[in-house]
Amino acid sequence: MGSAADKPFHHGNLRAVLLDRAHEVIRSGGVDALSLRELARDAGVSHAAPRRHFRDRHALVNALAERGFELMTRRMSDAATAHPDHRDRFRALAEVFVDFAATEPALLDLMFTKTVDPPPSLTEAVRRFYEVSRRVVLDGHEAGVRPLADPERTQMLLIATLQGIATLVGTGRITSEEAGVLIDDTTTLFVGPADDR
Repeated sequence: MGSAADKPFHHGNLRAVLLDRAHEVIRSGGVDALSLRELARDAGVSHAAPRRHFRDRHALVNALAERGFELMTRRMSDAATAHPDHRDRFRALAEVFVDFAATEPALLDLMFTKTVDPPPSLTEAVRRFYEVSRRVVLDGHEAGVRPLADPERTQMLLIATLQGIATLVGTGRITSEEAGVLIDDTTTLFVGPADDR
């Protein structure tokens, strides 16, 4: 994959070029490696040019987090709608979450780091992300697959569980194969054994 400097841009898409390059930077060096000045240099523009799109580094980090939530939400939605069976849908959603952690550990970490005064667009991206898992939990509850006293709390417990597995994968504490076993266990805990369908 070439750097942003290899990609020509015209007036109107500098923001996308900067975000693409910032994404590459955190993949290789983590969030601490982000610098608006370096991104400008890579894009071949003046050091002041990025500030037309990101007033500071904090705004750039928020935009990257928003991109991460949008990407994960799209993948989770696609996985959920591809499976009519609730148990399969639940497991597919969990797999997407954990796979995202394996391929985008720095971006996932950035997404779940508390931000001060998030912009409305980031808040909305987070809401859409949580809505996907909420819908899968509620679908199972409404179908009687696993009646729940509090579906909303169960959804948060699910995200916390997947986040934990994702962190173990992202930090190399467990292998992808071990993560698959934990996803199976998570599915059984939240949905019930396969023969209970």
